[in-house]
Amino acid sequence: MHVIIMGAGLMGVTTAYYLAREGHQVTVVDRRTAVAQETSFANAGLLTPGHAAAWASPRAPMILLQSLWRKDTSLRYRLKLDPSMWAWTLQFLANCTAERNRANTLIKLRLCLHSQHETDRVTRETGIAWDRTSKGALYLHRNKGQMQAAQSNFAMMHDEGIKLRTLSMEDVVALEPALAPSKDKLVGAIYVESDESGDARKFTEALADICRGLGVTFRLNERIDRIAGNSDGITGVQSQLGELKGDAYVLALGSYSPQLVRPLGLKLPVYPVKGYSVTVPLREAAAAPTIGGVDEQNLVAFSRLGNRMRLTGTADFCGYDTEFEAHHFTHMLKVARELFPQGGAYDQPDYWACLRPMTPDGPPIIGRSAIPNLWLNTGQGHMGWTMACGSSQILSDLMANRKPAIDPGGFRPDRY
Repeated sequence: MHVIIMGAGLMGVTTAYYLAREGHQVTVVDRRTAVAQETSFANAGLLTPGHAAAWASPRAPMILLQSLWRKDTSLRYRLKLDPSMWAWTLQFLANCTAERNRANTLIKLRLCLHSQHETDRVTRETGIAWDRTSKGALYLHRNKGQMQAAQSNFAMMHDEGIKLRTLSMEDVVALEPALAPSKDKLVGAIYVESDESGDARKFTEALADICRGLGVTFRLNERIDRIAGNSDGITGVQSQLGELKGDAYVLALGSYSPQLVRPLGLKLPVYPVKGYSVTVPLREAAAAPTIGGVDEQNLVAFSRLGNRMRLTGTADFCGYDTEFEAHHFTHMLKVARELFPQGGAYDQPDYWACLRPMTPDGPPIIGRSAIPNLWLNTGQGHMGWTMACGSSQILSDLMANRKPAIDPGGFRPDRY
């Protein structure tokens, strides 16, 4: 079977890998000149099942409301004359009950755990390197009440096999000495032993090379103009260089997926949420973190990627705008200076912004669409790095009419 994959980010490349291993002819097409140039380019670098909680929660409506007039929040929700935004928001709010939050979190968590296992298997199978660190993750707290509230998910996490525990600041510093200068600003942390960190772009680039060795064709610097076909089936993908024809088609274009299938009558509830990252060289290696994590009050994530430190933060609902200015990164750099004052060369920042494809309930969309030969692998949101291998392995099973390792019902495209 010849499969055309639209998108050369984490989802597209991992999908190509699994399908090529099955013996399929695979062609990947993307408008960028190289793989992993969009959302996968400079993400948080965290593979963290321990941070899989669904965004739609009983607290979320008030957070959204406050963000309408406050400028100091890590979530920026600005009203726009955008019907897609309004429709997505209404579906999001419908999922903000305690019952739906728990159900969606469990679906995400099980996918994350499965995907972490698959990422490890692919890494061992191929021998690729991606600045991997398997030392867990620290979820730092500055407020005892907030840390106690975070512990409410402990039972659910433990039931799924995640090992986590609460640490005092003395224990935190013993585990991560680089946090010693900031111990008076923090009250403790939740430590998830099995979480990891690493460079998503390096992983994607290395896996793309493996794919080429398996016969995968990459047609890069080729913009997809439209998908030809109707409700009975896709007949081809039209690019500025001509038409690509296959037996099956996989849409793995992240936030841009809904735009391509809308003319076909498909409505994907995926909305772009802009995320920001800044990467700095290490100034003093011993003063930089060796364990990734999140400052939970400020919602700023950090990870060590070789001789660099990656910082990420902010969820900005601003449509398809990917522009950024230096002041957008002021908050996360301030937090990093507080946590690791000598760790990074903060005067040498490398800025980046991307669009994270969010579904209103949280779990991604994986499986066959209403169009028989069009398959979907999108909507992984802020957990794309953690979910990539698992999502693509599930999709390859579904395309082969095999039963996946975990229940795919929570990812069904027709669940909305």
